Amino acid sequence: MSIRILPSHLIDQIAAGEVVERPASIVKELVENAFDAGATRVEIDIAKGGIEVIRIRDNGRGIARDELQLALTRHATSKIASLDDLAAVETLGFRGEALPSIAAVARLRLASRAAGSDSAFEVAAENGNLGDVRPAALAEGTVVEVRELFHNVPARRRFLRSEATEAGHVQRLVERLALSRFDVALRYTSNGREILRVQAAVTPAQQLERVAAVMGEEFTRGALELAPAAGPLQLSGWLSLPTFSRAQADMTHWFVNGRAVRDRLLQNAVKLGYRDVLYGGRHPAYVLWLQIDPREVDVNAHPAKQELRFRDPRAVHDYILRIVHRQLAQTGPAALATTVDSTRIVPQQVAAPLSQPASHGLPMPQGLAFGRNDAWGVREAIERLAAKASESAISADFASASIHSAPHAGGLGTAIAQLHGIYILAQDEQGLVLVDMHAGHERVLYEKLKAEHAVRGADSQHLLEPVAVHLPEPVLDSVFASLPEWERCGFRLDRLGPESLAVRSVPALLARSDVASLVSECALAVAREEGTHHIEGAEHALLATLACRGAVHGGRRLSLPEMDALLRQMEQTERAGQCNHGRPTFARLTLGELDRLFLRGR
Repeated sequence: MSIRILPSHLIDQIAAGEVVERPASIVKELVENAFDAGATRVEIDIAKGGIEVIRIRDNGRGIARDELQLALTRHATSKIASLDDLAAVETLGFRGEALPSIAAVARLRLASRAAGSDSAFEVAAENGNLGDVRPAALAEGTVVEVRELFHNVPARRRFLRSEATEAGHVQRLVERLALSRFDVALRYTSNGREILRVQAAVTPAQQLERVAAVMGEEFTRGALELAPAAGPLQLSGWLSLPTFSRAQADMTHWFVNGRAVRDRLLQNAVKLGYRDVLYGGRHPAYVLWLQIDPREVDVNAHPAKQELRFRDPRAVHDYILRIVHRQLAQTGPAALATTVDSTRIVPQQVAAPLSQPASHGLPMPQGLAFGRNDAWGVREAIERLAAKASESAISADFASASIHSAPHAGGLGTAIAQLHGIYILAQDEQGLVLVDMHAGHERVLYEKLKAEHAVRGADSQHLLEPVAVHLPEPVLDSVFASLPEWERCGFRLDRLGPESLAVRSVPALLARSDVASLVSECALAVAREEGTHHIEGAEHALLATLACRGAVHGGRRLSLPEMDALLRQMEQTERAGQCNHGRPTFARLTLGELDRLFLRGR
C-alpha cells in the first residue's frame, strides 16, 4: 500500500482515541473547561451511563458568537499562545483537543452566551462536520450536550461496559472534581435522579463537610488535617488515621495545582509515610493538594493530563514523605480511640486478630547499640537473653518510666488488672481502656531502635568477596548519579561495565541478606525516583523483627507498677496506636457505652 495522507475525519477519530476513552473522559474534559471559564456553578446530567446523553451546564464566561465554530476546530484554544505559556500551564486544559475529539465520535451541540452579551448562540457538529451558528435560548454561560457516543465508531462502542459500570466511573470522577475545587458548586444527576449536590465551600467547616459528602463521615471524624506552610511546595488536605484503612486504594485523591492526578511518585511518597503503621495489605485514605510553581511541573506528559513530570522529583517525593511521616508520628492514644459497635469492641476498619503468636519476650535493653559488623550478633544475643528472661529483667526495663505519674488527658489511664496475661485493663476519666501489652511494647521498642540507629547512622560491613549485580544501563546510571546516598546508607559500589556493578560493602544490619537481590530492588526503586527509602525500609524491617522478639510476650504476668510504666511509655511514643505490623495496640470503651451495654438509665 502506498503512503497517503489520511482523510481529516479519520485523523480526528484517531486523535479522539487519546482523549475520549469512555463517558467519564468527556465529563472530565467538559467540566475542566467550565472551571477554566471561571464557572462557580456546574451541572452534570447523564443518561444511560453517559452513552446516550451527557449534558454539562455552567455559568462561566461563555464563548462569543464568532468563536463557536473555532472552538470545535482542533488545536484552537484561548489558554496558551506560546511555548513559554506551555512551560508554565496554569489552566486545566490547553491542548485544544477536547471539543473536536468529542465531535468526531458523537453528536455534539455547543450553546453559549458570552459575558456581557444580550444573546446566546449555538452550533452543532456530527462526524466532525460543523453546522451553522444559530440563535439559542440560554440565560448565561455554556451548555455542551453530547449524544450517542461512538455511534459512528461501532468498534469503539463495543468496548464500553454496561450502563451501570459507566455511570459508576462518571460518579467517581465527579466526586474527584468536587474535591478539586471547593469554590464551585456541583450538581450531578443520572437518569433524572440526583446523585450528588454540593455547594461552594469557603470556610474550613464547609470544606470538611464537602469532603465528608464524598469520603464519608467516618473518614472526616478522625482525619488528620495538614495545614499548608509557606514555601515553594505547599501540601494541604486530610490524612486518614492508620485505624481507618481500606482493602483497596479507592479513597486516595491527589490534586496538583487544582488538577486531579494519579501520579505514581506522589502515591508512593504517601505509601512510604504509612509504611509501618498500616496492617498488612491495607491502604490509607487521603485527600491531598499540592501547590507548586507551574514552571516546576510538566502536565503535558499524557493526553489525559493525569501523569506529571516534576523538574526535581526527588525533592517533591521527600518533601511529601517527610510531611506525612511527621503528621502520623503525632498519632497516639488521644487520636486513635476506637469505636464500640453494640457489644463488640471493633477497631476502625481493621479486621485483624488481637492475639500475637508467642515470642520470646524480653524488653530490649535500654543501652542497645549496633556496633560495626555485629548486627546478627545482636539478634542472637537478644534470643539468648530471652531464653534466660526473669521477672526482674522486665521490672528493671519499665523502671525507667515514671510509674506513679498521673495520666494526662487523652492518655491510657491507670492500670487496674491484667487479662489472660495478654491485655492490660486500665481506667481513665472516660471509661475503660484495653491494651495489647505485646503490641504496645513492640512499638515502644521499635521506635527506640529506629531513633538509636538514626543517630549512629548505617554501619557498613565489608564483604569477603565482591558481589556482581547486572542491571540495565539506565538503571545503573541512576544508581551512580545518587552514589553519595548509597554510601551514607552503608554501601560501597564500583561500576564494572555499562550494565554491571560490584558490591563491596553493605549495611551491617543487612549483611546476611541476599545482597544481589537487595541491590537490584533498591536500584530499581531509585530508577523509579523513590530514592533510597527502599534500603531504609529493609533496615527498619529487621529492627521491627528485633523489637517483636524483644517485646514482652503473652502469658507474662506483670505487676501494676510495670503495667503503668508500659502505659506511660506508650503515651510518650510516636505512632503508639499500632504495633510494627499495623495492628491496633489499644481500644477504649467509654462510660456511656458501658451504660448502654447494661441498659443503665432506662
